Amino acid sequence: MFLGIQYSFYISGILLPQRAKMERLSDLDRSTSLQPLLSPACGWHIDTTHRSGDAIKQQFIFKNFDRAFDFMTAVAEKAKLLNHHPEWFNVYNKVEITLTTHDAGGLSKKDIELATFISEQARNFGAKPAAS
Repeated sequence: MFLGIQYSFYISGILLPQRAKMERLSDLDRSTSLQPLLSPACGWHIDTTHRSGDAIKQQFIFKNFDRAFDFMTAVAEKAKLLNHHPEWFNVYNKVEITLTTHDAGGLSKKDIELATFISEQARNFGAKPAAS
């Protein structure tokens, strides 16, 4: 700790402030922010089988592999900016994405933000939600 601020030292030799731990979604956030993502129009669903017990998941189907890969590239860039990374799986034109915040032990506002972006990008890339 230096000047009252917790720091993390990285290999590059740069001393950076340590990130604050993300908090799990409150009941209010779940009812206001999470519910629109769980609507049939958006297609996300709660994944209670995830090891965290609190995750959201969706599978997208694209026209072909190129569209799926371009979508994943766009999502990867946003995830990098947010420092929040999805669990995902890709086979040809299908992309399955699971979001949770490990530090929070479940869903956080970062998951809502990334899921909203993912849904927008999926529409932009012409994806169809897979039948659950």
